[in-house]
Amino acid sequence: MQLVTLNIRHLRKGAGYTQAQLAEKLDIKRSLVGAYEEGRAEPKLSTLVNVAKLFDVSLDELITADLTKGGARAVAADGQVKTTGGNMRVLAITVNEEEKENIELVPYKASAGYLNGYADAEFIEDLPRFRLPMLGNTGTFRAFEISGDSMLPIASGTVIVGRYVEDWNTIKDGTPCIIVSQKEGVVFKRVFNKIKDTAVLHLHSDNPVYSPYEVHVEDVVEIWEAKSYISSTFPIADLSLDKLSSIVLDLQKEVQKLKKVD
Repeated sequence: MQLVTLNIRHLRKGAGYTQAQLAEKLDIKRSLVGAYEEGRAEPKLSTLVNVAKLFDVSLDELITADLTKGGARAVAADGQVKTTGGNMRVLAITVNEEEKENIELVPYKASAGYLNGYADAEFIEDLPRFRLPMLGNTGTFRAFEISGDSMLPIASGTVIVGRYVEDWNTIKDGTPCIIVSQKEGVVFKRVFNKIKDTAVLHLHSDNPVYSPYEVHVEDVVEIWEAKSYISSTFPIADLSLDKLSSIVLDLQKEVQKLKKVD
């Protein structure tokens, strides 16, 4: 398969475009995009120029370089070179038969491999994938299985579904996120944003046993804002003596109110 064929498909998927969306941006038929990506037709020079402009790569890179290796260029979900917040990075995705993005699941055992494979289309394609219609179609989502008790009451083994954060500067303090970094791996924490001041993120656990720590943006690969979670463990009711006493006291107050009304 020709490099230009691989590159067009890679750039389109990395930008989160369907074939129809790319065809609209290039002002060509959708069937032509499919033909280019499958090697059944060769793009005209004018089309190649438009593709290069759209994804901010040179014409020479588009034709002669293997962009799937994640070398000089990294494509964000908006189809532009991504530098906001830290390192450039490629966002590989998968789509279903209807050209809608899947949610790829990164099991805990695959977390270490994810650091090396997050930009590898083949690695991403091998991950389990599913869809959650209630999340809508705004953004790119990925699911991560977490381990440990640092974010109680979210139990170990829970799957956190996060939406890809393109601009890290927009993260509000206290936002729960999956942070993928070279030093810490894949972690689920609340983020306190200090990028503008010191180029770091402060990561806090909900479990007070764990102390907060910071990571430098240069070590961060991806950030996914937590939007939902899937768990086979139901929260355990807090039935401590203090809690029971509080419930009884509240009931007594309600009874007193009812007596006054009578």
